[in-house]
Amino acid sequence: MHEDRAYVAGHGPQNPDGSIAEALGKVGAQLSAEEGYQAARLTALSILGSLKRELGNLDRVTAWLMVYGLVNAVADFTLTTNVINGFSDLIVELYGPEAGTHARIAPGIATLPLGLPVTIAAEVAIRF
Repeated sequence: MHEDRAYVAGHGPQNPDGSIAEALGKVGAQLSAEEGYQAARLTALSILGSLKRELGNLDRVTAWLMVYGLVNAVADFTLTTNVINGFSDLIVELYGPEAGTHARIAPGIATLPLGLPVTIAAEVAIRF
């Protein structure tokens, strides 16, 4: 953490018990864009859980500044932003457009650890 920022390292989709959520693999091969979207949504919940554990209260997050989404995708898959929308849509639903809207990147890459379909990191503004 920095004075008024929290940096969240890359998370993947998790089940409520902390285990890695299925399905695993490449979006555009083993997973559809919709399955990738759901994986990104689960990743948002994982990040929110980490922030709550670290900050004690999610109300301390005053703005979502930057989201770094990586999509494990086949070479010709071009809907990576649609996949990471699963994360962004949930954050905007929870925080509203003023605090939830964020800058982001969403490239497709050749591989991710453990066969995860997405990995997402973030930077948020926080109140002390």
